[in-house]
Amino acid sequence: MTRLLIEHRTGYDYLRRVSLSYNEARMTPLTDPQQVVLESSLKVTPSSAAVSTYRDYWGTRVTSFDVHEPHEHLEVTAVSTVEVSRLERVPAPEEILTWEDLAASNLTNDFADSLGQTALSEPDREVVALAADAARDRNPHEAARAVFDALRAQMDYVQGATGVQTDARDAWAARKGVCQDLAHVAIGALRSLGIPARYISGYLHPRRSAGIGEAVAGQSHAWVEWYDGEWRGWDPTNSGPVSDFHVSVARGRDYRDVSPLKGILSGGGGSTLNVTVSITRVA
Repeated sequence: MTRLLIEHRTGYDYLRRVSLSYNEARMTPLTDPQQVVLESSLKVTPSSAAVSTYRDYWGTRVTSFDVHEPHEHLEVTAVSTVEVSRLERVPAPEEILTWEDLAASNLTNDFADSLGQTALSEPDREVVALAADAARDRNPHEAARAVFDALRAQMDYVQGATGVQTDARDAWAARKGVCQDLAHVAIGALRSLGIPARYISGYLHPRRSAGIGEAVAGQSHAWVEWYDGEWRGWDPTNSGPVSDFHVSVARGRDYRDVSPLKGILSGGGGSTLNVTVSITRVA
C-alpha cells in the first residue's frame, strides 16, 4: 500500500485577453478496487468561474467550468490524496478466457468500446502482423504479455518526438514516442487480436527511493489496461505491470477521451502553457 499526495497545476497565459471560455478538467483520480481517493479539491482561477462536476461515459470525474469575464490567465490546481494498493496476481489457467470466449457475441457486445479501433489506435499492418505472431500458440493472457515485449523491443521512449495528435501509425513509423504513443500502439495491437484494451491516464511517482514526506517532480502518465477474464494494467513505457506508484485518473478508448484539460474560448490569440506535477509519498 502507498499513500500519495498529488498536486497538479495547469496554467495558460494568453497573448491577448480572452472574453469567455468553456472548459473541462479530468484531474481528479478514480476510486476503484485498487485505489481510494481520501481527499480531493480542484481550484479554478479566475475565481468567478462557474464550476460543476459530473461523471462521463467512462466513469471519470469531470469538472466543467465556464469563465464569463475577460481574463488573461487561466489556472487549474488539483490536489488529491490517494491510497493505492495493487497486487500483481498471476492468474490460474482456468481464470483466463480462451480465444473462443473473447470472440463470443455477448463479450464482444459488452466490450465493444474497448475492441473497436479509433483514429489514434488504428495499427499499422506491420503491427497487426507482429501481434499475430506474438499471439501464436499462446492464450490471451500470454499473448498480451508477448505483444508488450515485442513492441518494447521495437520502440523507444523519446520525449518531444511526437505531439498530442500523433496516431499509432505515425509513432510506429518513427519507432519512438512518449507514453501516450506507446499506449496507443499497444492498444491497437491488442484490439487487432480481439483482446479488449483501454487507455488510462494518470500520474506516476517516478522515484521509489524517495522518502516519506519528500516531494518529487511527478509525471502525468499513460498506460494500458487489457481484459482476459479481468482487467489488468501494463505500463508500456516502463515495460512492466502497473504498481502502487501509478494513480489512475481517467479511462477511455484513447487520449481524446481523457485529456486532462480542454476547452473552447473566444479571443486569446495564442497562449503559453505551464504544467507542474508534484507527488509526495505520505505513507
